[in-house]
Amino acid sequence: MALLYFLIALLPILTVFLLLVVARRPASQAMPGALLVTVAIALLIWRVPPIQVAASLIQGAVIAAEILYIVLGAILLLNVLRESGAISVIRESLLGLSRDRRVQVIIIAWLFGSFIEGASGFGTPAVICVPLLVAVGFPAMAAVMVALIIQSTPSTFGAVGTPILFGVATGLEGAETVEATLASQELPFPAYLDQVAAQAGLLHGLIGTLIPLILVLTLTYFFGRPSSLSEGLKLWKLALLAGVAFTLPYTLTAVFLGPEFPSLIGGLVGLMVIVGVLRRGWLQPPQIWDFPPEEQWPDEWIGSVMPQLRTPPQSMTVLKAWLPYLLLGLLLVLSRLQALPLRGWLQSLRLSWPNVLGTNLAISSQPLYLPATLFLVVVVITYFLHQMKPPEMRNAIAQALPLLQKTALALGAAVLMARVFINSEVNTAGLASMPLTLAAGISALAGQTWPFFAPIVGLIGAFVAGSVTVSNMMFSLFQFGVAEAINAPTAAILALQSVGASAGNVICVSNIVAAAATVGLLGREGLLIRRLMIPVLYYLGFTGLLGLVVVG
Repeated sequence: MALLYFLIALLPILTVFLLLVVARRPASQAMPGALLVTVAIALLIWRVPPIQVAASLIQGAVIAAEILYIVLGAILLLNVLRESGAISVIRESLLGLSRDRRVQVIIIAWLFGSFIEGASGFGTPAVICVPLLVAVGFPAMAAVMVALIIQSTPSTFGAVGTPILFGVATGLEGAETVEATLASQELPFPAYLDQVAAQAGLLHGLIGTLIPLILVLTLTYFFGRPSSLSEGLKLWKLALLAGVAFTLPYTLTAVFLGPEFPSLIGGLVGLMVIVGVLRRGWLQPPQIWDFPPEEQWPDEWIGSVMPQLRTPPQSMTVLKAWLPYLLLGLLLVLSRLQALPLRGWLQSLRLSWPNVLGTNLAISSQPLYLPATLFLVVVVITYFLHQMKPPEMRNAIAQALPLLQKTALALGAAVLMARVFINSEVNTAGLASMPLTLAAGISALAGQTWPFFAPIVGLIGAFVAGSVTVSNMMFSLFQFGVAEAINAPTAAILALQSVGASAGNVICVSNIVAAAATVGLLGREGLLIRRLMIPVLYYLGFTGLLGLVVVG
């Protein structure tokens, strides 16, 4: 019977996979279909009360609105920079460092994107980096792919450590087994979280070092004419240096300082190292690699939003053009530090609805604390800083709104499906929630080989929920219990959970739809998932093998 429920709980995920990847339907069709399947299973098999399902749908709608708000902020900032001519200057400044697309993807996606992930999280790097890459000449498909691949390493410590400090902590707090175990070891809970962070940092440090090389191989294989892996391998020295320049300070920070700053410090140090190396002319490729001419690009590469670069005014310096992005990064960091008052001010406005429709579910939103609010603040500052005219701002707004309309259905259905799936623990069938039923089925099959499978559970959580933090909240207590049952170090198993969830962040539908929306690449989500499975399997496989070595 347990196997039957395991298979039924798997159906929502299989539906997403079959419709998106196998049937190649756009997310705007696939995700409503998966939502209907999930609701039907919740009502008919799990026997979740209809009022609980309705509350889950309302909760999901609020979360989806928050994500759309973030997407709006990112698109609007890009449009404002385009209208002011700043994007043209940014493009030339990057080309000045290197005209090689392989080098540009390391700087923008890997290093700048990881820094933004450390500051903000919640899919922000993709919605910032994707339009920036397209603006400097990348095909939309290439920009989305590489921006999603880099979500793997930094996202465990995204948003100043939220997946550990909030995700793992919330998943474990109050559990008697956890409290008893830590008490027997005389280990305070914050110190235990630091142990989880340190071990996750070590795993990422070993595996993530190759991500820049995977990025350049992705470019030259999927977007080269002719397709070539050797062209990517020619940049192996710079790619490995970029990997180490990020992961070494990242890992040391996780081990010695805790979960708040690894991605921030890794991204910042990595940027300084690689920009310094390039300015000295070191490790520059002997031949510049570029995409084929735009007229030769297949339709699947091209989004409906292609930034039209304007001639910048003479007053637009490189510093002035980059200043909005620098200011955004600074504000994101300052707003996430507990020691500063800005965080408290932004969090002071809280909209909450406890016991939605009389259920145990609650809705809480802090609109000022969302990254999108800081996007809009920077948009206003940029308007005056770049001395823009009112018609230019109107154009920026007018061109941003249609994209939200196109992505709302797919994104909304994906988030609503996730909430019904996660909130299925309230039922009259006497069953655990669908995510825990899935996890229990996998653990029953795995036995002592659980360290290899622990990351898969994390991936499933992130794929469904669209968040490393939520995956850790869902499965941390379960992972802790399995670790104790097989006499494995609990901190190591939770680290494997967190790293697997970060790998799942690469292919979660809500992230893909949000990133694709910024450049109008909707309808090709299945193709993206198929191609992104290669780096995901690399990350997942090596994490599992390292888990067996460390725990075994």
